[in-house]
Amino acid sequence: MTAKPPVFTTLGCRLNAYETEAMKDLAQKAGIEGAVVVNTCAVTSEAVRKARQEIRKLRRENPDAKLIVTGCAAQTEPETFANMDEVDVVIGNSEKMQPETWAAMGPDFIGQTERVQVDDIMSVTETAGHLIDGFGTRSRAYVQVQNGCDHRCTFCIIPYGRGNSRSVPAGVVVEQIKRLVDKGFNEVVLTGVDLTSWGADLPAEPKLGDLVMRILKLVPDLRRLRISSIDSIEVDENLMQAIATEPRLMPHLHLSLQHGDDLILKRMKRRHLRDDSIRFAEEAIKLRPDMTFGADIIAGFPTETDAHFENSLKLVEECQLTWLHVFPYSPRPGTPAARMPAVDGRLIKARAAALRSAGQRRVDLHLQQQLGRRHSVLMENPLMGRTEQFAEVHFTAPQTEGAIVETVVSGRDGNHLLT
Repeated sequence: MTAKPPVFTTLGCRLNAYETEAMKDLAQKAGIEGAVVVNTCAVTSEAVRKARQEIRKLRRENPDAKLIVTGCAAQTEPETFANMDEVDVVIGNSEKMQPETWAAMGPDFIGQTERVQVDDIMSVTETAGHLIDGFGTRSRAYVQVQNGCDHRCTFCIIPYGRGNSRSVPAGVVVEQIKRLVDKGFNEVVLTGVDLTSWGADLPAEPKLGDLVMRILKLVPDLRRLRISSIDSIEVDENLMQAIATEPRLMPHLHLSLQHGDDLILKRMKRRHLRDDSIRFAEEAIKLRPDMTFGADIIAGFPTETDAHFENSLKLVEECQLTWLHVFPYSPRPGTPAARMPAVDGRLIKARAAALRSAGQRRVDLHLQQQLGRRHSVLMENPLMGRTEQFAEVHFTAPQTEGAIVETVVSGRDGNHLLT
């Protein structure tokens, strides 16, 4: 009888997806067969609800399998999942990256496996040492350089799921990227929970810009480097220098802005004001005219008035935000914001829709401006790739997956460009 490999389901962010790939490797080495593993997200109450729904569905589909729940929601609410009849084991975010955790669930282990294995994440001082070569598509690889967060925004549960900020040393990151380039990857994306805090816990306290410059210098064959979500108030001089001088650093930054009103930003316990966001966007565009921005914005944060919301809406234009991630506010138990006066749910929904419309107008404008322009497109599959600014391009003739193709944009269809 053929061994049945474990089934993994990932909810939430890229970092979770990265860690799922690492867990697959750990589970395989431990000889685990036929298990179902759910890697959960805790960013909103809705994310936790979806995790519970997914667990019930997977149990129906796999009635005899060992069902293991891990990830941020398992870390922050272990009892929620331990109390579900469908769940056999609950594993914390630190435990899920440790080989001994998986070995204890393997066929050769003699002894009793604890049903709930969730320790204090705040006591973890190292990043997961389990680096993987090649998660992503065959064209783009993701490299985790940081985990955790030292900030305590009033709406956010993630530090309690991920722990304090920990950085992967630059030398380790460079060596991994060299291996990825040797395997044929043309683009690498640096990921983390709070990427711009990279280096603060390392000797000499280097900054993210130092890491970016070092990668580009020491891995000359790397064609494209991207950085994922950043906190613009923490951007250092070297990162601005890289934006200005390094064409291999892609002109697309995702900004953790969250709101456009100063009072709400203070109530969120953010470290920037609206003028800081506008100033950063203006400077980045001045240094790199083809720069585009994505951004996270929360609609309907507690106490948000129409005037407060209007400032968020205006920020879309003032910062020239193209790719918006709009989050309708939902309270996370245990966070200070959950105790603040709530905004009516229907109003939150309407404001989120207004933000998405504003974002769509910016997407339309950006795509329209690309018509007739030449782009270097990284092919994600034979008929679709992405520009340097991350716009989707569809091809009529198949191209080599993973290749960077020079093409002129001839048209657009909805939210993607055509060649």
